Amino acid sequence: MTVFLDGPRVPPARGGRPDALVILLHGYGSNGADLISLAPYWAKALPGAAFVSPNAIEPVPQVPGGYQWFPISNLDPHLMEQGVRMAAQSVDRFIDRELDKHGLDPSRLALVGFSQGTMMALHAALRREKQIAGVLGYSGVLVGARTLKEQMCSKPPVLLIHGDRDPTIPIPAMFEAAEALSAAGHGAQWHVSYGVPHSIGPDGLELGGAFLARYLKAPSVTVAR
Repeated sequence: MTVFLDGPRVPPARGGRPDALVILLHGYGSNGADLISLAPYWAKALPGAAFVSPNAIEPVPQVPGGYQWFPISNLDPHLMEQGVRMAAQSVDRFIDRELDKHGLDPSRLALVGFSQGTMMALHAALRREKQIAGVLGYSGVLVGARTLKEQMCSKPPVLLIHGDRDPTIPIPAMFEAAEALSAAGHGAQWHVSYGVPHSIGPDGLELGGAFLARYLKAPSVTVAR
């Protein structure tokens, strides 16, 4: 079953139609308003990009205004893989709809995730037939590493950023994700944010912006002579 997703948006800083799209997937118990707050930091380097951060599939009980991509009662790998797989249907539908809405090729799309949103971004991007521009994942986990090699359809650039003081998802998860991507025939860049807990530090924000700018650089226009 797919769920219609939507959330806060930030149009291109320069106005007009976007030449790139950044979809931000928030973490467990949060909402789209949280991650869309990153857009102003990156808009200067990506003046032609549109940003959108959909609220996740279902509300989190006892957390007003909080959403989840799938329930996390524990970190059982099989339950997490099942949850990611089911939620990915709605994420893929949202991606397709947004690309079609803006008339953009998948190569002009980047996915940004935080925590549970990183799980979704990695799962969706690596299994899409048409390669997107890149995946930027903060403080997350690679779910489904066991079947990734067989299911991987494309190999977009991946940057993983993680705080070394993260008590929610300890930093070994980042190294495990990078190793699993390598074992599947892909790979990832990674960065440790020293002194940072389960959040995004200034260095992670800056590196993330540089990564997005690199892979979403506005296409050059050839003028006929």
